[in-house]
Amino acid sequence: MRRIKTRRFLITAAITILCYLLQCTLFPYLTLASVKPNLLLIITASYGFMRGAKDGMLVGFFSGLLVDIQFGELLGFYALIYLLIGYFNGLFHQMYYDEDIKLPLVLIAGSELSYGLIIYFFLFMLRSEFHFLHYLSHIIIPELIYTIVVTLGLYPLILFINHRLEAEEKRSASKFV
Repeated sequence: MRRIKTRRFLITAAITILCYLLQCTLFPYLTLASVKPNLLLIITASYGFMRGAKDGMLVGFFSGLLVDIQFGELLGFYALIYLLIGYFNGLFHQMYYDEDIKLPLVLIAGSELSYGLIIYFFLFMLRSEFHFLHYLSHIIIPELIYTIVVTLGLYPLILFINHRLEAEEKRSASKFV
């Protein structure tokens, strides 16, 4: 059983690092309307509602820590934001069904909107930059749309990996019963 948990941890870490690397290296060249999708937010939200609040918080914290190390001015700012996103998506774990894609899309869209508003409030408005409508129409909404489009491709892959790991965990648990 310990081997299964270690394998899940390693696969989750690999997915997080891969999405971080894609977001930092490839996606800056795939910008549309000067925005790029937030892959780390997609996996944080996905792990939250697929696996629960604890896993969502862990993935969110480490995703945010990677963003803090690369882009942040304050260490822990993005880690806290992603941790909270993972927690709030984890609250919907009981309502989550694999075959329904509407809930994941709504949750990821809500997470992206919340993320954009939090970033605006703490990084722009507190510095007396009050161009909210400009920021909303040129940054938040285009990034939200782009993230949702990428979610349609990335989410089935994350779901497939989660199904495979859960099937392996069930096989391993049935051996002990």
